[in-house]
Amino acid sequence: MVFSSFEFLCIFLPVLCIVYAILPSIRWKNGLLIIGSLLFYAYGEPVYVLLMIGSSLVHYLLAMGISKSASAKKPLLALDVILSLVVLGLFKYTGMIVTTINQIAHSNIPVPAIVMPIGISFFTFQSMSYVIDVYRERVEVQTNFFKVLLYISFFPQLIAGPIVKYRDISKEIDERHADAQQVMQGLQRFIIGLSKKVLISNTVGQVADHIFAAQASSINGVTAWLAAISYLLQIYYDFSGYSDMAIGLGKMFGFEFIKNFDYPYISKSVTEFWRRWHISLGTWFREYVYIPLGGNRVSKAKHIRNILIVWMLTGFWHGAAWNFMLWGLYYGLLLLAEK
Repeated sequence: MVFSSFEFLCIFLPVLCIVYAILPSIRWKNGLLIIGSLLFYAYGEPVYVLLMIGSSLVHYLLAMGISKSASAKKPLLALDVILSLVVLGLFKYTGMIVTTINQIAHSNIPVPAIVMPIGISFFTFQSMSYVIDVYRERVEVQTNFFKVLLYISFFPQLIAGPIVKYRDISKEIDERHADAQQVMQGLQRFIIGLSKKVLISNTVGQVADHIFAAQASSINGVTAWLAAISYLLQIYYDFSGYSDMAIGLGKMFGFEFIKNFDYPYISKSVTEFWRRWHISLGTWFREYVYIPLGGNRVSKAKHIRNILIVWMLTGFWHGAAWNFMLWGLYYGLLLLAEK
């Protein structure tokens, strides 16, 4: 189910909002959001609901262990990170790895047809950030499993972000109030995002797809630029549109999500562009990868290493193919050239 579908707009969202408004307490409202989020996720791939619940339970138990045992903190954190990356790698990168082995070794290992769970990159990163923050004592461990499950499975940010940190919404899970004005503001933000997606992104996307599918000999300079500009607008209005819809939906239920895009195409440099584009991903990598590696408070050689590692991982996060890694390193080199 996607936010622009008939099922979501005319059935799922109205029913959820009506029942949510009727329920008397935050406890019941949280329970409804958990059920609604799991149903939302199960609409396209029911079996992976079990994966999400199981993953949430593992992160919950490991965070509890970290909070109770000082001597076991590091091993439990390492276990959480390893398990998270193994699960993400199994579903997202197995096909790429097998294909690469076949190409290098000239073998014929069957490439497994693994269907990747929707949003696995987003909820994996959210889960990891919660456990890491418990380890760093930046948040108190959550003793109620269902509140952790709500944080990880909450449907607005499940498909395309933004990546929400537990500490940003922990208070709102326990206590929040969405009055009529806040609901209307959230609805307005949702409509803006929906318009970006349906009216702009889908329209210019058709232009880009049509030109990209044409024979190279039939494309001149004008149509090539038209395709490039159309694609530029398509990816921005698609992604920022989904982010706006997620932020608006969160606000309708009393949650404040961070801004994920800040007019990136007015940037004056590559560095500024990536501070304005997919802000939640950039802050996640900076906080949980770049700074732990030493950030810029190291020698110049290690600083260069840190930037390239972060951007290589950023590329892999965007797609399971080596060209995505090269794309990430390309931007890493551009940022180094600017610095």
